[in-house]
Amino acid sequence: MKIAQLDLDTLDRAILRELQRNGRLTNVELADKVGLSASACLRRVKLLEERGLIASYAAVLDQRACGLPGTAFVHISLEQQGRMALDAFERAVARVPEILECHLLAGQADYLVRVVYRDAGDLERIHSETLTQLPGVTRVQSTLTLRTVKKTTALPI
Repeated sequence: MKIAQLDLDTLDRAILRELQRNGRLTNVELADKVGLSASACLRRVKLLEERGLIASYAAVLDQRACGLPGTAFVHISLEQQGRMALDAFERAVARVPEILECHLLAGQADYLVRVVYRDAGDLERIHSETLTQLPGVTRVQSTLTLRTVKKTTALPI
């Protein structure tokens, strides 16, 4: 479902932008920022939640402060690409806490995962004891980040 197809007006878009900036805003603060009464703002937020535009609320943690300064993007190729093989791989990935994202790809590799780690030894452990042991894995190719230039959770609403 594309945002443009949802018939969002400027107030809905303003609400979504403000909540992406700060999900801890009280309803009164949010209403003030977008120029609505508190009750009208609450109704709109509830509708946006019901429509699925607001999927959840979460705190975004500082990766370095949490002792996980390293990020690796890992291309993973599987032995087979049938539904059962993909499902088994995806179920296993869901249980690995160091994997923050997993994307099925069209291209040379089958998946791209984003992994966080403490240090080189931790990355080696994740590589040898976790990634290469996932169901059906035949190839793992990691790219390590040197610096994050841009990272956001905000969609362009």
